[in-house]
Amino acid sequence: MGSKWRKAKLALGLNMCLYVPHQKLEDSSPSPSTSTSMKHHRDTANVHSRFSSDAVPLSPVSASGNDCRPTTPTPSSSGLRVSKSVPKSSKRTCSICLTSMKLGQGHAIFTAECSHSFHFHCIASNVKHGNQICPVCRAKWKEIPFQSPASDVPNGRSRINPADWPRDDTWTTAVQRLPSPRLDSTRHISSLFHASEPGTFDDDEALDQQQENPQQNVIDKVASKNNSIGAIEVKTYPEVSAVPRANGHNNFAILIHLKAPFTSGGLNSRNQTIFSPTTQNSRAPVDLVTVLDVSGSMAGTKLALLKRAMGFVIQHLGPSDRLSVIAFSSTARRLFPLRRMIETGRQEALQAVNSLTSNGGTNIAEGLRKGAKLIVDRKWKNPVGSIILLSDGQDTYNVTSPSGAHSRTDYKSLLPQSIQCNGGTGLRIPVHAFGFGADHDAASMHSISEISGGTFSFIETEGVIQDAFAQCIGGLLSVVVQEACVKLECAHPNVLINSIKAGSYRTSVMADAKAGSIDVGDLYADEERDFLVTVNVPVDESSDEMSLLKVKCNYRDPITKEMVSLEENNEVKIQRATVVGQPIVSMEVDRQRNRLRAAEAMVEARAAAEHGDLTGAVSLLESCRRALSETISARAGDRLCVALRAELKEMQERMANRHVYESSGRAYVLSGLSSHSWQRATARGDSTDSTSLVQAYQTPTMTDMVTRSQTMFFGNPPQQKLRQAQSFPARPRPR
Repeated sequence: MGSKWRKAKLALGLNMCLYVPHQKLEDSSPSPSTSTSMKHHRDTANVHSRFSSDAVPLSPVSASGNDCRPTTPTPSSSGLRVSKSVPKSSKRTCSICLTSMKLGQGHAIFTAECSHSFHFHCIASNVKHGNQICPVCRAKWKEIPFQSPASDVPNGRSRINPADWPRDDTWTTAVQRLPSPRLDSTRHISSLFHASEPGTFDDDEALDQQQENPQQNVIDKVASKNNSIGAIEVKTYPEVSAVPRANGHNNFAILIHLKAPFTSGGLNSRNQTIFSPTTQNSRAPVDLVTVLDVSGSMAGTKLALLKRAMGFVIQHLGPSDRLSVIAFSSTARRLFPLRRMIETGRQEALQAVNSLTSNGGTNIAEGLRKGAKLIVDRKWKNPVGSIILLSDGQDTYNVTSPSGAHSRTDYKSLLPQSIQCNGGTGLRIPVHAFGFGADHDAASMHSISEISGGTFSFIETEGVIQDAFAQCIGGLLSVVVQEACVKLECAHPNVLINSIKAGSYRTSVMADAKAGSIDVGDLYADEERDFLVTVNVPVDESSDEMSLLKVKCNYRDPITKEMVSLEENNEVKIQRATVVGQPIVSMEVDRQRNRLRAAEAMVEARAAAEHGDLTGAVSLLESCRRALSETISARAGDRLCVALRAELKEMQERMANRHVYESSGRAYVLSGLSSHSWQRATARGDSTDSTSLVQAYQTPTMTDMVTRSQTMFFGNPPQQKLRQAQSFPARPRPR
């Protein structure tokens, strides 16, 4: 035994260090699979062999028998670096799969001629599909793994040229037994990439067995009741607390405030946010479909940053969450079916995303059609379903006229009927659209998101794409309330509902104006909603107190899967006195009036700008800013009012001239409208930055996820000092 290992070490002759697991030292013949695996590892000379964490180093010995000393990597004749010692980069993180390249974890390391290093199985999947550009620095490589033409090697592996490697039988026998755990997953991804798509996308991976087992579900429900997330908090605020008996009021405002519960395990002892996406007992698991633009305009830095952003998303999905990726340019293709993000699913997803290349036109409608088909055809269904759409251009196949000339209804054809809010399937699948750069069709993307019930974000700077994705999934991975609905009922026979101001949320008022409802849908942990209802207050000389409105709330608990109806009724009452002093207007009501007034000004200014009247648009925004400054909440120093005025000022600057408006103003305004109409955070400008005033509606889990993104540098350790996330005005966040 000792003699054979001595011969193996003598045969090495390349001053490379070999790590061999303890359990592989027995003298036995290699299996065919390990023999083929070894050929795979010998494909290029700049692969540093690394294996399991229990491996022990063998002292490297030169052919002459002298001790080998690690040396600095030297350039080879091919332009690639043959590293004779383990490089420092091996201690860093692989920029493709985002996992450690620490020695002893069963992965080979590839060091390119540009000096960047990756796991061999990660970069091999990338270059096998023709990509010869470094994912980090974008340098073009002269030689890459798998560049030889395909041969007759089984399973479609590329031909391997072992001319520069020793051909000692003892070396081969000893090393062929070393494991190569990632080959099967790499080959599987390759087959998925090139396989023809099925007619029906019902090949999604089955959900966790516990979710499919009725008996286990009963046990889980009992356990979940002991781990309850709490109920929705419902509060009501009348405009004023008292109205004279002899006076009536035609548009008396009542604010209805909802706040979703926050999971009990969400805060640590220092009241800081802790977000664990792999914890499935406090939120609903997600089926996420990403529809990504890989047209020719995405080449270079854009595509590289998109891959990194997708890597961040993949790494933060939990084992019960499922992901599928649709890539579109002139046409669209599904990279892989809905897969659970367990370890193997993550690795395959990362490899598939990293294999993307850019070319062709922009066919958004085809990408959405395929994404919707995947959602509709899936055999299994997680409680939360969502689509993320990213594009940097205009749909050149279905939309031909200038973006500014379109109305919302013109874009309906881009979104399949099956996932529209009023679609025939009854699905609630919001499309969260991300417009990337200055050339995307903001009107189209905004309409797609509005029609589906999603949000529209404007990614102005390429570098913040990951932060924008992080904010979005921070919300999607924290759904604690589903199918929420607010029911309104007049409590006095002479009180009638005049209006319900709820932004983009669907509302209804009965014909007799005695009852109404607000369809709220899903809520993220700690998310808030404010709705303003106006009623008439009749003259009443007979009573000292009057009940105006009863408010109820029903929703589905994602943990127990049961419908919850809040037992207590929130009844809005006011005092009716003969003489009432100077009325004190509720600060909460005034604050929400300001928000609605600002949103209305944005709508009017955008309409004026689209008709070419930029001067009028700026004037409308300025008038709203002045009006806000005179309200009682502004005089009291309300931070929401300060933020709204800052946002209106920013919009004015982005309407300075036609060029500025076309390149960024339209997208900025539409993203702001999306945020206010849904009362949900969107990315626009620097809104994801903790120092930005325009940081509306961020929840603690969103803030935490953005902080993770902003402090995550590929190949480098996280910064020691994290950014202190500030709250949306008047909504303090945990510190």
